[in-house]
Amino acid sequence: MRSEERFGRVRTLQCVVLAIFLLLAGRLAYLQLIDKRYADLARANVLRHVVQYPPRGEVFDRRGEYLVQSRECYDLMVIYSDIDKRGFDTTRLCEVLNLSREKLRRELANARMRPRAPRVVVNYISKEDKLRFDECNFRGFYTVYRTVRRYPRKVGGNLLGYVGEVTEDMLRRHPSYKAGDYVGMSGVESAYEPLLRGEKGVKIQEIDTHGAIKGSYMGGLYDSLPEPGRYIVSTIDARLQLLGEELMRGKVGAAVAIEPSTGEILMMVSSPTYDPDELVGRERGNNYMKMLRNKRHPLFNRAVKAKYPPGSTFKLVQGLIGQQEGVLRPSDTHSCHLGYTYGRKKMACHAHASPLDLRFAVATSCNAYFCYVFRDILENRKYGGVKEGFDVWREYVESFGFGRKLGSDFLDEGNGYVPDRAYYDRRYRGSWNALTVLSLSIGQDALGCTPLQLANLAAIVANRGYYYIPHIVKRIEGQDSLDRRFYERHYTKVDARHFDPIVEGMWRGVNVGGTSTRAMLPGLDVCGKTGTAQNPHGRDHSTFLSFAPKDNPRIAISVYVENGGFGATSALPIASLLEEYYLTDTIRRPELVEYVKNMNIYYPSYDR
Repeated sequence: MRSEERFGRVRTLQCVVLAIFLLLAGRLAYLQLIDKRYADLARANVLRHVVQYPPRGEVFDRRGEYLVQSRECYDLMVIYSDIDKRGFDTTRLCEVLNLSREKLRRELANARMRPRAPRVVVNYISKEDKLRFDECNFRGFYTVYRTVRRYPRKVGGNLLGYVGEVTEDMLRRHPSYKAGDYVGMSGVESAYEPLLRGEKGVKIQEIDTHGAIKGSYMGGLYDSLPEPGRYIVSTIDARLQLLGEELMRGKVGAAVAIEPSTGEILMMVSSPTYDPDELVGRERGNNYMKMLRNKRHPLFNRAVKAKYPPGSTFKLVQGLIGQQEGVLRPSDTHSCHLGYTYGRKKMACHAHASPLDLRFAVATSCNAYFCYVFRDILENRKYGGVKEGFDVWREYVESFGFGRKLGSDFLDEGNGYVPDRAYYDRRYRGSWNALTVLSLSIGQDALGCTPLQLANLAAIVANRGYYYIPHIVKRIEGQDSLDRRFYERHYTKVDARHFDPIVEGMWRGVNVGGTSTRAMLPGLDVCGKTGTAQNPHGRDHSTFLSFAPKDNPRIAISVYVENGGFGATSALPIASLLEEYYLTDTIRRPELVEYVKNMNIYYPSYDR
């Protein structure tokens, strides 16, 4: 009985072992003869996933001329584990790609930390160098197609912005980016990054044991093509931009021109600026550090970030608020005896006829007249006191777009600054009145405005009371329209009828006799207002805002020149030449062009 039981157990065990063997054999046969997944996985060990970078969208000016183009270049990549350690000719590789041995040694040491991961050795390789590299067949090294920016006109460095490699902080905030990707860092490149960058693709290559490319994996079945970025048509007039940068060379400041009927920015100059090609290529890092160390800060876009006192250009706003508040009629006259005296102090003014009405006060830029107007606004009896009147005045000022962002398509647009009641309560411990803040009447004190806001003020007056949000993009590939906010009118708190005396005063200041006569262009009905902004750190700043023609205006412009002196000395001739060129397509005052170009105001140590 015992032998039979033992025999049965052995037979059972044999059957179990046989069943397991048959199961394993069957599974092995299935995997080898039928199921191809593991074969594919084995082959994947010698597959290389190569990112296909899309061409970045190009940027045109309003006439269809290239402002930004993309040109072909390559990145040199390495997979350290694939390098032929014995037969690798480092000298030859450095010669072919014009690469220093120190740079190559440093990058290979970094690549060794993750030997199977692709790493960039050097970028911005030209097509010619790439072809020479392909002939040498360096094992473990390969190239990846890229495009980099090119600037045919070499203008608009600050407004167009630049492209740079993503930082670690960007990678944390935007998981869709990967190390080695490039992204718009400022200007249009940054504001429209999602549209310009396109979508990456991938190519899967089969590599043999020697690192040579055998072909596309499975005939390219799993490859994906890159999707090019969209092109953008900007609102910029490239010719006007070029002239603006030429006229502002040698000066610190900004010039902005807007089409009043649309809010389109025709020109945006920040000076000093830079050649945008300097921030492309292998010298990009060195050039960038030089600009950072430059005390005139060429990377700083003064047109949308700087806060300047508006000076006498702000008198236009005071006149409009006074009329709307009912404390000023255009026919009201005030006397000016070389200034406005209050107590032991005096707000000085230049010589002109007296007394004078609103139109003449605008034309001659009378300080005293607008001191009277400002006091009447704040001391209006319908309010409980000066502080309540100040709050009302501030609300009017903000309706003109001051003290806040206008909402343009510049991500780094500044607010400017309009002081509030709390500011003066802190400054004067709660004890202040209209005379304490009287310098606000002529655009001084704590007021700070960006050149974009001042150009927008010119557009508001040109439109008789409203503006469109200034913007720099006119059309985007594949879109019928822009963001709807760029098509909406924004009205000030001043009725349109009150703008006529101000416009008339600006027209007289240019065409009849005032501070802006140098801006007259026969037949174009130019309207303008000069401003001389006090500067506690040196020579006064020069500013001028203008629009033309008087009716159905086509351009509104503001120019601001730091340390430029009187408004009519520096800013006015620059604005006048730009208006003439835009409206007539020519300049008939070559002597004025030479005068402006020879006007070097900032320190000669600045070196581009």
